Amino acid sequence: MRTATDFSPLYRSFIGFDHLAGLIDKASRADKQSSYPPYNIELLAEDQYRITMAIAGFSEQELEIESKQNTLVITGSKTPSAEKVERKFLHQGIADRNFERKFQLGDHVKVVGAFMENGLLHVDLEREIPEALKPRKIAINGKSLLNTKAIE
Repeated sequence: MRTATDFSPLYRSFIGFDHLAGLIDKASRADKQSSYPPYNIELLAEDQYRITMAIAGFSEQELEIESKQNTLVITGSKTPSAEKVERKFLHQGIADRNFERKFQLGDHVKVVGAFMENGLLHVDLEREIPEALKPRKIAINGKSLLNTKAIE
């Protein structure tokens, strides 16, 4: 049995980390998220990732990939066929249903491309940290620039 954890102290103690506390709270909830379709998340390089989903039976036209506000949503919708042929399965192990899978992306992670190969959908992601947020070295030059007065 899973016990509920109270994350409210995070909201009181960490100023500016409310987004992180909200993500932890959301991840800890026992919401039922379907395990279909199965997927992998790979680290390709230091700031490059790939999500691979097994989507047998879906065509490119039946898939939609949308990225907004740090959330990646991949949706598969089977188009109803005009010539719906009634089929009798002795065993049906390949799922033939619509799906929606959501991934929470980190800051500065963007989708750079997607492709299908052998029944797998690959979505490539990359983290691009803006120059203003990257660490920089500060030179020590012996003088304070704040106290110098301009000579007129």
